[in-house]
Amino acid sequence: MSKRTINEIKAMLQAQKPTEGEWEELTGDTRKGVQKLLKQYTDRQKKKEALRNQYEDMLEFEKEAWQRGRTYVCGIDEAGRGPLAGPVVAGAVVLPDDYYLEGLYDSKQLSEAKRAWYYEQITKDADWAAGIVSSREIDQLNIYQASRLAMKRAVSRLNQQPDHLLVDAMTLGEGWSETKLIKGDQRSVSIAAASIIAKVTRDRMMADLDEVYPGYQFKSNQGYGTKDHLHALETYGVTPVHRKTFAPVKNMM
Repeated sequence: MSKRTINEIKAMLQAQKPTEGEWEELTGDTRKGVQKLLKQYTDRQKKKEALRNQYEDMLEFEKEAWQRGRTYVCGIDEAGRGPLAGPVVAGAVVLPDDYYLEGLYDSKQLSEAKRAWYYEQITKDADWAAGIVSSREIDQLNIYQASRLAMKRAVSRLNQQPDHLLVDAMTLGEGWSETKLIKGDQRSVSIAAASIIAKVTRDRMMADLDEVYPGYQFKSNQGYGTKDHLHALETYGVTPVHRKTFAPVKNMM
């Protein structure tokens, strides 16, 4: 019986987990190409296992809530507290039971392409919503209260109201059963999912604003006070989407 070709072995290892007999056959194959493929396969499996363990660790607070009889646990996070322009946006996500999304983590640690991919998966599979508070409202309320309002708006737009909240670095009050988690987007998969919803939603809004106010580079700086943004403020002035209570914008009014 002829041996499998290197390409056949590569395709097999990418498509499925080898059986015990196939593994024994491959480990006994002395061809360097085969041994290289086996090492790559083993490394991939170790990475997958590490990601699965990370995900299980990040289910700690969801599991605690479930054990207390809560059944619809919602993660909440926001994006856009620090910029000089644009809204603050919150995400609220309730992941399905027994759900697994490999590599789900803090949106700030992911590339733009990865965030977009996770956004598509989450919006397809989960109960989710975004809450938006405009720059004008931020000036009226202050950024802390505006962030809280964005979170409340996100929760109110879910298909089903949750019975426990996992909130990144904040509490919403008003009688909610909730847990405040510092660096929650790195400790809870629900909050990590919410951080992706918030970040992607806001980035896309800022890209739209970039077309309305092209001189400010909103698509690339998301409204943060970069050198180019500050130069545009000095050159073109303050726009309606700038936060008038934030320095240095307020000094230019």
